[in-house]
Amino acid sequence: MSQVRPKVALVTGANRGIGHEIARQLAENGVHTLVAGRRSDAVTTAVASLRGAGADVSPLHLDVTDPESIATAAAEVAEKYGRLDILVNNAGIRIEEYGRQPSEQPMAQWRATFDTNLFGVVEVTTAFLPLIRKSEAGRIVNVSSLLASLTRHSDPTSYVYSDAFKSLPAYSASKSAVNSWTVHLAYELRDTPIKVNSVHPGYTKTEMNDGAGDLDVSVGARTSVAMALLPADGPSGSYVHLDEVLPW
Repeated sequence: MSQVRPKVALVTGANRGIGHEIARQLAENGVHTLVAGRRSDAVTTAVASLRGAGADVSPLHLDVTDPESIATAAAEVAEKYGRLDILVNNAGIRIEEYGRQPSEQPMAQWRATFDTNLFGVVEVTTAFLPLIRKSEAGRIVNVSSLLASLTRHSDPTSYVYSDAFKSLPAYSASKSAVNSWTVHLAYELRDTPIKVNSVHPGYTKTEMNDGAGDLDVSVGARTSVAMALLPADGPSGSYVHLDEVLPW
């Protein structure tokens, strides 16, 4: 009898924070997980840590803002595995300063934010999509944010409706654009077994949040892992946090 091949996942920005925990939880569920990041030394350290805890992981150098790096990574995955079952677009940045008005944030920060948070997601996804199509049931998970929700941003009762979060216009807009990309790609792939979803991790204690947040990374990773392991009857083109469907 032939053995069942383990699923292969790729998690961008997986050398720390939520991405690192997503990789750990996927490996815990029997998925061979590629820990991707732009700094090879950080990826090596992360892989050593995960392997030390028994996780089935491998390193992958991938800078989501560098087309050559993306192409090289896709070629490496194609040669080693011939397919990709799960892509978690987790890599992201938040470089705006709290306390500034939306109109005061420099344009350079807008461009840098979109280069990583949106254009990186689109370019990585399109580069790996041929390999995802070779999976029996591919899953694409785009890590978004509640700050992507225009509904919540416009709701005075939401914690998003605050001076602090209104000082992150580029980050918020980039994640809104990621949600739009999710909907468009889900439509393109609607007649395939591939599912594409956006997730809000929750307000998680990470370096990106300067250590602030309500959730530990173990909880912050949970929605991404659930969407990565969706059954055949799971949703596509949705925007979720844990068991809640979020308003666009």
